Amino acid sequence: MSRPPYRVLIVDDSAVVRDVVSRVLSADKRLSVMAAVADPLFAINRMAMEWPDVIVLDVEMPRMDGLTFLRKIMAERPTPVVICSTLTTQGADTTMQAMSAGAVSIVTKPKMGLKEHLLEEADDLVAVVVAAAQARVRRPTSPSAGLPAPAALKPARKLTADAVLPGLKGSKGPMGPMGPARAMSETTDRIVAIGTSTGGTQALEQILTQLPVDSPGLAIVQHMPANFTAAFAKRLNGLCQIEVKEAASGDRVHTGIALIAPGGKHLTIERSGAQYRAVVVDGPAVSRHKPSVDVLFRSVARAAGRNALGIIMTGMGDDGARGLREMRDAGARTLGQDEPSCIVYGMPKEAMRLGGVERELDLDHMPGAILSWR
Repeated sequence: MSRPPYRVLIVDDSAVVRDVVSRVLSADKRLSVMAAVADPLFAINRMAMEWPDVIVLDVEMPRMDGLTFLRKIMAERPTPVVICSTLTTQGADTTMQAMSAGAVSIVTKPKMGLKEHLLEEADDLVAVVVAAAQARVRRPTSPSAGLPAPAALKPARKLTADAVLPGLKGSKGPMGPMGPARAMSETTDRIVAIGTSTGGTQALEQILTQLPVDSPGLAIVQHMPANFTAAFAKRLNGLCQIEVKEAASGDRVHTGIALIAPGGKHLTIERSGAQYRAVVVDGPAVSRHKPSVDVLFRSVARAAGRNALGIIMTGMGDDGARGLREMRDAGARTLGQDEPSCIVYGMPKEAMRLGGVERELDLDHMPGAILSWR
């Protein structure tokens, strides 16, 4: 027998958002909109009668802002919350605070063409809300946490990393031919590549805040829209001993730095002499994401081979599963976050199924694994 639809509460002061989001979500049999209200005070009254399975929440509202409401929810009864945020720098900063308070995902809305945008992104909106409803939500234990949103580009078919980086000849990787990158063993530099999605901002913060300044350089893909990755990197940089920044082409991946792929672009790594450097490229969405973990992992397999450590963490879907297998085939060590510590055990599960994961670890043990590997 199938489970009842997930109950959704929409809290947004825009009548247009309430109307369109209600119609989009109600059209999916997995979801039931129990109410759509204009502010958190109305929401509190409604929740006194019935508690939702997932909340879609604006952050900028009169009477009580969404951030205050979110903190109240997470302190009283942790519940999956999807933040509905504007695509502005100010909106991104506020959303990072919401992630810190325990939100699990982001959907974006423009200031202009709001109705058209929400209807065009209907499939992604439904997917994010359904995934959030299934997430394991915990009370936030760190200063910043949260989650990703759908990719800006949605291809007609699901593309692989071949669309951005052709595979190397001579091997049998799961996405096409891959080579073992033999020449890349002639350097002492090490690189850690991390890919994550839903719940990843929480997981990344837990890892990065525990790394010392002499830790290996990291290249990271966190599924997140443009504008938000810069705010996320800036926030982490203020919390960590290592330097954390949004990646730009030419940035060196060196000891004590973490480069985060910019939203709406792919992050690749290239070998330059005995060093590794970031190359930010445009191109189609891969595995329905941009940035894509598969693209990062394939580039690291090619550039670093056995000098790399690949880690795939919490998130829905399968982005990164094939790329991690390519890293392992190229001689890299590979880790997957285990199911109990994941918000959503999707990406690590698929990577395990494809044989890309050498070993699964609890999130608490990831920092130690990174430091012992170096």
